[in-house]
Amino acid sequence: MDPARIDALLDTAMFGAVSEDVAVFVLERAAHREVGAGEFFFRQGERGGAAFLLQSGRVRVIRAWGGQEHLLRHLGSGDCFGEVALLDFGPRSASVVADEPCTALEITASVLRRIAEIDPMQFTLIYMNLGRELGRRLRDADE
Repeated sequence: MDPARIDALLDTAMFGAVSEDVAVFVLERAAHREVGAGEFFFRQGERGGAAFLLQSGRVRVIRAWGGQEHLLRHLGSGDCFGEVALLDFGPRSASVVADEPCTALEITASVLRRIAEIDPMQFTLIYMNLGRELGRRLRDADE
């Protein structure tokens, strides 16, 4: 496994402080997604069961509300999105569209469940990281 890929994963908010073994486990099992400029990773209201970790490119997170689309934020390499689906398996709360060609890892709930079976402490750390990231985003939105 390429050490640069492992380091890049461990440098993200979602996988900060996770063991190298777990990073390799995720990289070996996560699907690699390529999305062209103007294409959607997913749309608001769709069912979700995976988060995405953007490896290259930029995306827009948009939410339809009051008959209009509202830009929530731009995300770039190293950012994750769709993570709420890993917590509640509910419909997507926003849409994510590529501003330019993008590559991302698609990290499914089943990959994370497998980590829980193998190493519950690492699983807990990943979900704590997700909680912290969601908290940061909520604070940003409040400001």
